[in-house]
Amino acid sequence: MRDVVEIGLGKTAQRGYHLDDIAIVPSRRTRDVDDVSTAWQLDAYPFGIPCVGHPSDATMSPSSAVKLNQLGGLGVLNVEGLWTRYENPTKVLEELAGLDEGARHTKRLQEVYAEPIRPDLIAERVRELRAGGGTVAVRVSPQHTLALAPVILDAGVDILVIQGTIVSAEHVSTTDEPLNLKEFIADLDLPVIVGGCTDYKTALHLMRTGAAGVIVGIGGDDWSTTESVLGIRVPMATAIADAAAARRDYLDETGGRYVHLIADGDMQTSGDIAKALGCGADAVMLGEPLSLCEEAPAGGAWWHSAASHPSLPRGAFEVAGEPLGSMEQLLFGPADEPDGQLNLFGGLRRAMAKCGYRDLKEFQKVGLVLDR
Repeated sequence: MRDVVEIGLGKTAQRGYHLDDIAIVPSRRTRDVDDVSTAWQLDAYPFGIPCVGHPSDATMSPSSAVKLNQLGGLGVLNVEGLWTRYENPTKVLEELAGLDEGARHTKRLQEVYAEPIRPDLIAERVRELRAGGGTVAVRVSPQHTLALAPVILDAGVDILVIQGTIVSAEHVSTTDEPLNLKEFIADLDLPVIVGGCTDYKTALHLMRTGAAGVIVGIGGDDWSTTESVLGIRVPMATAIADAAAARRDYLDETGGRYVHLIADGDMQTSGDIAKALGCGADAVMLGEPLSLCEEAPAGGAWWHSAASHPSLPRGAFEVAGEPLGSMEQLLFGPADEPDGQLNLFGGLRRAMAKCGYRDLKEFQKVGLVLDR
């Protein structure tokens, strides 16, 4: 039973833990790093590393999504982003990459995202992803799923990601017809990933919609302003562990249906990735870390996909810095600094080997300790 703390008369709060609050505990066994596998599989689609690209225009263009696919991950393109609003968004991205510390970043983001989404460009971008080879995945928000789904599905994607800051299976509205996730997913012949969620009950309800994967977290990082805008902060270690408990119960409930958990938030280093997987995630969704590679379309600038909201943006704009290296170096090294920002999945392999685990499913059983 989780600790419950009384914060005042008649009001209690559950204690939650961030990834920084925990550490991995090695077991009695170690393993040769060459014997460790970081492979995972979602439905019929296998991947060499448990990495999903966060669908921010700062990191995921058609070409960078294809590159991530070629390196063993899953690139996800945002069909509500710049690539479906502009025939050629290169100039817009170059302008954003050139903004300095004194610029009015959020206002400019809102202006460039005010351009309407073009259905013909959705089809064109999916064709570009398909031509690049690998698994084709796109992201759409819950609010626009019903309107954009026909175009997306006609274009022929492999995986659909329905992602918002907070997504539930029981959205209530007195003005609009809400998206019924269960009915929507039941009519599709492709795997759907939904999220984010932050607790056991929501994760379980999302699993019951028939989703193949659930995103845990809201993409929180140093540039996220969701706490200051909405008062919501997600202790990721606890959120992942709670969702893993929901997955275990759903597995029993359905007699064996396994739903994959994708952790989104609080991850900057290979150690963070290892801890997220040790808490029970099957894969991680990386945003800001991928903005630091040479292939990032915004040239090192970073913004969360919620940072451009027209009336309530929830993310600051990080001005461009020097890239750390190529995407391949970021994911697989070699690293020339000891801070864990390069060779992210080489670091994960080493952590798994040091703890004696040969694959990701085994590694989810690793021991954890609170060190704060």
